[in-house]
Amino acid sequence: MKKNKKTYVLLSVVLAIWGILGYKIIVGIGSDDVQRNEMALVETYVPIKVKKRDTFVILANYRDPFLGTMPKKAEVKNKRNVVPKKTVLPKKDITYSGSVSQSNTNNRMFFISIDGQQYIMSKKEEIVGVRLVSGNEQQIKVRYNGRTETISLTE
Repeated sequence: MKKNKKTYVLLSVVLAIWGILGYKIIVGIGSDDVQRNEMALVETYVPIKVKKRDTFVILANYRDPFLGTMPKKAEVKNKRNVVPKKTVLPKKDITYSGSVSQSNTNNRMFFISIDGQQYIMSKKEEIVGVRLVSGNEQQIKVRYNGRTETISLTE
């Protein structure tokens, strides 16, 4: 009977220990309390104010005690003004193919090819940024990108 008593006592101790462990695991899984605690910590956080550092500069313009010489003064270099380079716009490929006019009017139509695309233009007309200033049967004068060019008839 003594052995049975010891067995029952040890069994109850083991069940109590396992019960405590099980309880702690179940409480640990339920994370509602943890989230509430984290929210409380975030709300009560107050950052520490940092004092601004005092800075200083040592002016060491006295004689060197070991060499006996004065320090050399730093040479002030003149800064050069950097002039930004103008961007060179590419030259357009313009060819003059000819012109047509009606016999009773003075209005001429010019056949001009700009970058491989052919256009029919009249004087003071602008297409693709190219303006036809003047022209005759032999040559035309066009203006684009602030540049004026005279283009001869090509056959």
